Amino acid sequence: MKYYLAIDIGASSGRHLVGWQEDGELKTREVFRFPNGVKEDRGHLVWDMGALAGYVREGIDRALSEFGAIESFAIDTWGVDYVLMRGDEPVPPFYAYRDSRTERIIDDVHSIVPFSELYAHTGCQFQPFTTVYQLYEDKVSGRLEGVTDLLMVPEYLMWTLTGVKAREYTNATTQGLISAETGKFDLEITDRLGLPRCLFPELSQPGTVIGEYKGIKAVLCATHDTGSAVEGIPMEGSEPYISSGTWSLLGVKTEKPITDAGSMAANYSNEGGVGYNRYQKNIMGMWLINRLRAELCPDTDFGTITHMAEESRNTATVDAAAQAFLAPESMVKAFDEATGGALHTPGDYFNCAVRSLALGYKKALEELEANTGRRYNKLYIVGGGAKNGYLNALTRELSGKEVIALPIEATAIGNLTVQMRAKG
Repeated sequence: MKYYLAIDIGASSGRHLVGWQEDGELKTREVFRFPNGVKEDRGHLVWDMGALAGYVREGIDRALSEFGAIESFAIDTWGVDYVLMRGDEPVPPFYAYRDSRTERIIDDVHSIVPFSELYAHTGCQFQPFTTVYQLYEDKVSGRLEGVTDLLMVPEYLMWTLTGVKAREYTNATTQGLISAETGKFDLEITDRLGLPRCLFPELSQPGTVIGEYKGIKAVLCATHDTGSAVEGIPMEGSEPYISSGTWSLLGVKTEKPITDAGSMAANYSNEGGVGYNRYQKNIMGMWLINRLRAELCPDTDFGTITHMAEESRNTATVDAAAQAFLAPESMVKAFDEATGGALHTPGDYFNCAVRSLALGYKKALEELEANTGRRYNKLYIVGGGAKNGYLNALTRELSGKEVIALPIEATAIGNLTVQMRAKG
């Protein structure tokens, strides 16, 4: 039996899953789970990369202890964030995308390269935390002095194990710096912004073996977790999907990027897939419910929270994509201000969040169909949010789509699938 290890790290937790083929089916077993989350450091939100690297090693040791031999491993994480390097020295702090440091320089970036040009070149949707803005803020603040490399989070973690600095395509496409035409770094954009060329080398594709650790081959999966999640969806043909976690990533596979005015206006993005383009949009996700729960009833399980939402007769909704919900000090206060104080019970808040998410899905699907010129019948939902039956039912009701909810570890399955293909 050959065993493979997927290390899947999200914004709130990470997990190590071992996978193998048995009787024609992919079997998996979780061997380790660990916490993650942003921390506050001198007024900024940062990641504890040292802790993450330690957890990654600990999980690998547990997998080896339990299974004896592992063929290969791969790491996927969220996109956008990165670690700067001076030679073999990481440059702290390791800023998290929810930090507000880019707000002061976004207009400066657009004065050099208007967003319409950025979008025409890269097809990357506007988000205030996209890597291009983070990097320009690094330049302005002097953090790029002497920097030799930029490693996205999974690339950095792989480097701590293998000593190899690899740059993987799917995660690079979250940076807002990849040419939609060539699939390589757009050096015209980086040069106009005055960013060092040494940060933008050749990219490797998912399936590339880059080294080894403790006798285990290190393989690049689709290191952006949404790229892996889409690989893990057992869908028929090309139908829309939602990878539902902290964020809801709604999109569809296309042969090539779509960078027209309608796509820019709807803020759709084009990101790398394993042999295809992912035309998708970031929509707020379970972050709303998780933060409301932390304030209103932290000891209440999510099943009870869903029931509370269903029992509420309050029909107030908010614009879930509004900046006010990105990283508020109080999510309850953000909802109060957005609804004019219309919410009264915890169930009202949760119902508002769920209904608002479903409305966001409906709008995004309508934009998707208009921009691709296709009518879709199904919607696949994977990830933690797929377990929310109330949200699934509202999405079905509002969108008119057949909702296929698959509460599977799609990201880990996609991670494992790429590794197994790499090994034949």
